[in-house]
Amino acid sequence: MVSTLNLPALPDFEKPLPPREGDRVIQFREALREAMSEEMRRDPRVFLLGEEVAQYNGAYKVSQGMLEEFGPQRIIDSPISENGFAGLAVGAAMYGLKPIIEFMSWSFSLVAADQILNNVPKMLYMSGGQWGCPIVFRGNDGAGGQLGSTHSWCVEGLYSNVPGMKIAIPSNPYDAKGLLKTAIRELDPVFFLESERMLGDKAHVPEEEYYIPFGKARLVREAASETKSCTLVSFGRPVHFCVEAAEELAKDGIECDVLDMRTIRPLDIDSIIASVQKTGRVVVVDQSWPFASVASEVVTQICERCFDWLDYQPVRVNTEDVPTPYAKNLEYAYLPNKEKIAAAVRKTLA
Repeated sequence: MVSTLNLPALPDFEKPLPPREGDRVIQFREALREAMSEEMRRDPRVFLLGEEVAQYNGAYKVSQGMLEEFGPQRIIDSPISENGFAGLAVGAAMYGLKPIIEFMSWSFSLVAADQILNNVPKMLYMSGGQWGCPIVFRGNDGAGGQLGSTHSWCVEGLYSNVPGMKIAIPSNPYDAKGLLKTAIRELDPVFFLESERMLGDKAHVPEEEYYIPFGKARLVREAASETKSCTLVSFGRPVHFCVEAAEELAKDGIECDVLDMRTIRPLDIDSIIASVQKTGRVVVVDQSWPFASVASEVVTQICERCFDWLDYQPVRVNTEDVPTPYAKNLEYAYLPNKEKIAAAVRKTLA
């Protein structure tokens, strides 16, 4: 997919800047803000639109201070009308602007489903290549901490089914900045899924510009040996649960590769296959519902490409197949956690 818009060339993606000791430590929300601000200074076509993004500095303070720097023509408060402002973004993008649309919660994006599912990803195809939709839709995805079922939808399983868009799901502040800067420069529409529970997470983030390419997974933790080993595949917040489970399992001599996919469209299936060929076992962790989920797709592709390398059938760890509970203890039991992941790994070694 390539739009006809004449946008600047992307930088060399082969040499991303790694986190270094001595870099400043900032929050996840600050990394998002920095990515948007840097791209808005670079490109006057970029603007931010959403509920409370301007006067209130964002419902979760992601856009704090941006109204003062960029003014009301580029940091724009919208009414509570997701279908309306998503449609405005479609028109603006078709005529050469670069909208960033903030959904307070991805659960609310369902109100704009006709625009973002029926128009945005299909526009380039339906117009014969004449009109692109380089829009970034971003916001909080999944359970936010006792927000109830209607505010806790994990949408990647739903939206990843539609061709024509890219989907990024960062797990830490470093990736949040690098992936969002890439998303804003993309020629295709990008869904950028954040987690409300990670907005206050802190990490080393370089001050200089860097970009993270789409479709390149990160090896978060490498198995120390290939004996009694397993591959853990995940994205977004559950990556942290996988690392916690891997540390627990290591105490019993069970080693895990932990892969953070970073983007699920495009999906770096080659890195997954390479790890599975080494360990012979795989557990895919996904915080959306199990039926027709991203985990289902990953497991299918593993079976198609390296079935003969498997020592045990691939295992999925999803949320429970029920609406998200409100009660704190039930919400914890509903989501993937380190206990469920560790049990799944032990199952592959039984």
